[in-house]
Amino acid sequence: MNHSPVDTTTAQSFLPQVSVVVPVYNGEADLPDLISCLLSQTYPQDRVEYLLVDNNSSDHTLSFLKQSAQLCQAIHPLSENQIQSSYAARNTGIRAAKSEIIAFTDADCRPQPQWLESLIQPFNQLDVVITVGEITGLASKNILEKHADQQATLSQKHTLSHPFYPYGQTANLAIRRLALEKVGLFRPYLTTGGDADICWRILMAKIGQLKFVPDAIVQHRHRSTLDELQSQWRRYGRSNRYLHELYGVELMPALTSKEYCYRLGRWLVKEIPENTLKAIALKASLVDFLSTPIGLFTAKARSLGQTEAKLPEKAQIIDWL
Repeated sequence: MNHSPVDTTTAQSFLPQVSVVVPVYNGEADLPDLISCLLSQTYPQDRVEYLLVDNNSSDHTLSFLKQSAQLCQAIHPLSENQIQSSYAARNTGIRAAKSEIIAFTDADCRPQPQWLESLIQPFNQLDVVITVGEITGLASKNILEKHADQQATLSQKHTLSHPFYPYGQTANLAIRRLALEKVGLFRPYLTTGGDADICWRILMAKIGQLKFVPDAIVQHRHRSTLDELQSQWRRYGRSNRYLHELYGVELMPALTSKEYCYRLGRWLVKEIPENTLKAIALKASLVDFLSTPIGLFTAKARSLGQTEAKLPEKAQIIDWL
């Protein structure tokens, strides 16, 4: 297993046929920018197909996808209406894919122009079965977004350093079809944690290596409200619980009341005065002042998600090609 960064600048050009799968649920507002990013890729358009899978949306997602397909033959609209899950939608895309390499991103992501070309290069090595690109934030506007930037919340470096096995988030991931044929597709009834699960099944099967490609960049929108931030971190907590039940990995430790009080006290007595001095010297911002309470808020949300989550009964089901 090797997830050291890949330098694609010196890699010989490698341009196999590629299928890009994107699940979409009520993504009408995101689709114009997403499709613009896909069609602006440096990867040759005649060597890639974009499989955008509507997952039973209630807006005009499907009609927009069909209109887009009429304008560009690389775009292929699909539907997954049986199971409400992004993983089920991805499986629908995988089954329709014609290529040996399948890349994934999400409707609310913005792949940068060289994303696909960089993400695919390591597959030139036959023992590479998974590539993982980097995820960065779109331009930050408010305190919550700037805090997420400061903490690199979206970065794949967090998932790649998981103590059980590394994995990549499906916002920026590519997998060789051969690996999917051997271990199966996504668990269609999972609602979170499926990216770790599929990477772990592949790595545990000793099929090949995972490579990190930091130059393959996808931008993602940070959460801009407390409700959105809480939802994000509760989902992280649910993912922790599901992976604990599936693999026995350790749960994230919850902060005790004593730890909360200590951190808040330290923030009030030490951090605020220190940051005040830094601010006078123009070396600290409002984000620095609020970093601790925001961090405690997200830790609490993650703990709640982890405590309340219950693995779906059908989560043991794995789809197959």
